[in-house]
Amino acid sequence: MEKEKFAIVDIGSNTMRLVIYERDNSGRLKEIENVKAVARLRNYLNEENVLEEEGIKKMLDTLKSFQEVSRHHQMKNVHTVATATIRQAVNKEEILQRAETETDFSIRLLSEYEEAYYGYLAVVNSTSIKNGITIDIGGGSTEITLFENRKLKEYHSFPFGALSLRKRFVNGELPDEKESALLNAYIKEQLQTLPWLNNKCLPVIGIGGSARNLVQVDQALKEYPFAGVHQYEMTPEDIKNVLTYLKSQSFEDLQRVDGLSKDRADLIIPAGMVFQILCSQVQADRFVMSRKGLRDGVFFEDLSREYGISAYPNVVEESFYEMAADFRIDLNHVIPVTNMVFDFVRLLEHHSLVSYSDEELTDLKRGAFVFNLGQYIDSESSSKHTFYLLANRTIDGLTHKERLKTALIASFVSKASLKQYLEPFQDWFTKEEQKNIRTSGAVLKFIYSFNSTKRNIVDSLDLAIINGVLTVHAYCSADWGPEAYQAEKHKKHVEKLFRMPVEIIFSYSERV
Repeated sequence: MEKEKFAIVDIGSNTMRLVIYERDNSGRLKEIENVKAVARLRNYLNEENVLEEEGIKKMLDTLKSFQEVSRHHQMKNVHTVATATIRQAVNKEEILQRAETETDFSIRLLSEYEEAYYGYLAVVNSTSIKNGITIDIGGGSTEITLFENRKLKEYHSFPFGALSLRKRFVNGELPDEKESALLNAYIKEQLQTLPWLNNKCLPVIGIGGSARNLVQVDQALKEYPFAGVHQYEMTPEDIKNVLTYLKSQSFEDLQRVDGLSKDRADLIIPAGMVFQILCSQVQADRFVMSRKGLRDGVFFEDLSREYGISAYPNVVEESFYEMAADFRIDLNHVIPVTNMVFDFVRLLEHHSLVSYSDEELTDLKRGAFVFNLGQYIDSESSSKHTFYLLANRTIDGLTHKERLKTALIASFVSKASLKQYLEPFQDWFTKEEQKNIRTSGAVLKFIYSFNSTKRNIVDSLDLAIINGVLTVHAYCSADWGPEAYQAEKHKKHVEKLFRMPVEIIFSYSERV
């Protein structure tokens, strides 16, 4: 059966993109094509705000190129949106008419509010941040929003972007010292017109290509060992260090900097300065990258129409159910085992063998949901596949550290393998945190063996410590032969953890 496809064309001031999505098993949209063209339409908007013929022709030629791809995918209805440059052009009606006449695309011109709103919507539906400030620096405008309790409170669209700032303040490829000072003063002056930004002490969330490139340069400089940019965090000091590094490069060297797209080499410093000044005004403790932006926001808007909500109630939960669909996780198996895991932890806590915080219980629950997920690929090396899949997959709502913890717990097979997986991330976790990860992994490995045939035959567990022996009593509703074999095989993890022998007793529940 042919999968449902959706597409969007985003006509920005710097770049134009065609992105095609396919609805997956979970009902979420997965990107399958992403075609980019650096059109720099802003450069063709003259002082009278007329988009010159050369710029219109460049836009139309790019749209004709995109339509070859959309026709190949047999896309009939393509969302086509345009932002600041077309919005600010006095001849916009002519531009929209020519696009509709000469191409397959009918352009929807986004208002300043819509452009800001879609960015906010993408952030609250792909992160767990409840209160924050978003910033999306395009080529010709900059959208900033404030949200509290995931609700939009304020928005503003500035009529400047990375391309227009460069065009106005920089004569060469890169700003010199005097130009940087003028640029700095102008950005400060503009941002200070929004008193609702002052000293908010909230995270600043960056959206779009400039934010992505800034983050990628930071990751390259740090030799960051983890995959992905979504929800990657930088401190204001990190931004300062990256900008200092970028300003020390010649333009030729800048074009070769790891993590920086060649077509953004002349824009990254003006954009980075905006991020730096905004973080200072907000007194932000962190700058967070959102890989989801305007295009995703357009599709998230469909939530309002389809379900009557503007934001997912729980972003992390949505992400895990998405993984359940993608990797065919059997919820009839996972949910009972997760409940058994929590029952076992409570028994361990009763005997003062463990002490879990709320955060650690959440980590355990996430690890239980995707435990041994890698068997979807290959049962023989499922631990490695589990770790790789979780460590390299964007999980909306989880920070990189939370995602790594989930990967480590869910892939646990032995203390030695955990040590191997942890090797590149030693400074991410304290010794106590590493011990907690090992404890959760060992408990999961052991308890999952009590449902090895996925029959849910264990009704309850009991625990006692008798003469220095940890005795686990499993009360079952059916024959437990396969479960007993697996439990005996994996009890060694618990024995090593608590440094005492484990005895397992199976018997029928009273009701059987």
